[in-house]
Amino acid sequence: MFRLPLLAAGAVLAACAFAQAADTELFDPTIRHEPKDGVVRLYGAGGPNTAFQKVADLWMRQTGNKVEITAGPEGTWSKKAQGDADIIWGTSEQSMTAFLQTYKTFSSTQVQPIYVRPTVIAVKKGNPKGIQGFEDLLKDGMRIVVTEGSGVANTSGTGTWEDVAGRLGRLSDIERFRRNIVSFSTGSGASFKAFGDLDADAWITWPDWTVTKADVLDAVPIETDRRIWRDLNIAVAPDADPQAKEFAEFLVTPEAQALMRTEGWER
Repeated sequence: MFRLPLLAAGAVLAACAFAQAADTELFDPTIRHEPKDGVVRLYGAGGPNTAFQKVADLWMRQTGNKVEITAGPEGTWSKKAQGDADIIWGTSEQSMTAFLQTYKTFSSTQVQPIYVRPTVIAVKKGNPKGIQGFEDLLKDGMRIVVTEGSGVANTSGTGTWEDVAGRLGRLSDIERFRRNIVSFSTGSGASFKAFGDLDADAWITWPDWTVTKADVLDAVPIETDRRIWRDLNIAVAPDADPQAKEFAEFLVTPEAQALMRTEGWER
């Protein structure tokens, strides 16, 4: 009589244990966090790094301080960041929450949302399919790429397509959209590659990708009633170089905002 509920509970506990292990497998307790070296070092996922670099270049010219920005899949920089990160950035709240499981010098109380950006539809340069909005993606034959963490990667794209497709509460929208997905790619870099390799028509992504890849992509806005926004956030380590706090404050100044806005980041 009670066997099925117990089995179900066991499955849930096992899934939770797997998720926790996946979140923390990059953590290395033997690494000491010693960031004070005279260089402000930032780490995070690809996307904001190109706009951050514009801001960093300006700040370095003004102050003479040095900033190093490392971006990409977390596995490529995690060990180094555990040793010397002054600042980590998250490309969504769920991304930062996951980071905090690994970079234990940082805490949730230090996280500061600094910019937001909306989901957009990336299409081929010139928009050959004439896509005007989300409804066009529900048509038969459309080929769509979406970004997912798939339980193994920390990416801001996780779940965004479902949020957009389900925004109006119509199951049929999710069903029709899902039938047109040709790739659930793990991370935005992989999504961009799949978009080209699979000759896709559309990719649900962020505006910064359509700016930095403007030679091959155009952006189509998603209708206001479906548009999803996620934030860009930072955390400064309590033992960071003193200049790190100064740079974090500079990131939200009017001159920094103007540079960030060139790649779709809004405040």
